[in-house]
Amino acid sequence: MSLRYSGENYLKAILLLHQRQGKVREADIAASLKISRPSVSNMVKKLVKKDYVAVLDNDVCLTERGFEAANRLYGRFSVIQIFLIRFLGIPAETARLDAGAMEHVVSDRTFEALQKFVKRNGGVTADDLISYQALDKR
Repeated sequence: MSLRYSGENYLKAILLLHQRQGKVREADIAASLKISRPSVSNMVKKLVKKDYVAVLDNDVCLTERGFEAANRLYGRFSVIQIFLIRFLGIPAETARLDAGAMEHVVSDRTFEALQKFVKRNGGVTADDLISYQALDKR
């Protein structure tokens, strides 16, 4: 993906904010990630240069490249979070925080094995997605 941890967090935050509220402003990103607006402005400029986002009338939008990267990252996050909760019995809030860290460092090979395990053992249900998406709205 050629982004660092923080850039990936921005993409995921923009994706989730867009799903919740449509338009995404830099102030929304700052509030979501609990960081300063100048930091958001700097990162958005970097993401624009790398063609992950575009800014149109103060609306921060994912480009096709950004949407694909954010979706991939959020998919990794979701599978890891579901694995931690359902199969290891980790409390939901702890699983959300741990999955948010693990999504950035787990190798593709390990993630694919984890994904296959989850799929073999019941997969990701619609109920999982609904209940775990509620956690992401925090």
